[in-house]
Amino acid sequence: MASRVTFIGAGNMASAIIGGMIDNGHPATAITATSPSDDFLAPLRERLGIHTDTDNAAAVSEADIVVLAVKPQIMRGVCEGLRDTLQRQRPLVISVAAGLTAESLQAWMGGGLPLVRCMPNTPSLVGAGAAGLFATPEVNAAQRDQATELLEAVGLVEWVEEESLLDAVTAVSGSAPAYFFLMFEAMEEAGAKLGLPAETARRLAIQTALGAARMAQGSELTPDRLKRNVMSPGGTTERAVEHLEQAGLRRILSEAMEACAARAREMAEELGKR
Repeated sequence: MASRVTFIGAGNMASAIIGGMIDNGHPATAITATSPSDDFLAPLRERLGIHTDTDNAAAVSEADIVVLAVKPQIMRGVCEGLRDTLQRQRPLVISVAAGLTAESLQAWMGGGLPLVRCMPNTPSLVGAGAAGLFATPEVNAAQRDQATELLEAVGLVEWVEEESLLDAVTAVSGSAPAYFFLMFEAMEEAGAKLGLPAETARRLAIQTALGAARMAQGSELTPDRLKRNVMSPGGTTERAVEHLEQAGLRRILSEAMEACAARAREMAEELGKR
């Protein structure tokens, strides 16, 4: 029998995960999504065939898995409103909200629940996501498998054994799509300066990134080896890569990712006090 899964919140990330679950064979009739307004839920219900509800507690009352997919700023009120129902039902709880620690979530939900924190990223919306997951001690092996299956519906899943490492996940994958979009933007501008139409430079840059990612994902070679395979001695690629190294690309990326992780820690402290 399929696990009964309730999504608290029905925004883009929840919709993406639900769609991926259904595509992977999870029955739509075992999935419920909630939102304060049925006007928002109706299109989702009609498109995917899932159950919907405007009453969070009612939707959770028979759930095996509850996915918390609301904005971090309103999470405390949502969790406190569900506390009694969650303590009675004791489902696996998965939070996809950034910057909220397990300690804060457990305090708001009454404590002692099997809880998984997930740091997804926006490519999950197109089934190419990357997510870092952390489980509290209450989560058993079967529930870890359930969480893995649920998030693998929209991409890659990697578990970390220390919650603090989710800040590093945020820096490496959670925020990282923006790094690549910035690079596409810069390459488009540079290509235009070299005489290409901006649209042509953009398409070439994006397709090249897609190809490089597929090569790296499908190869047993390290990124360094793959890089060197493109670099002929004295050639154009070697000249470009040497320039990037001399300009401090590695240092810039490292400092940016350290700033990202630091901000994730700050947000956890700020949001946990609300």
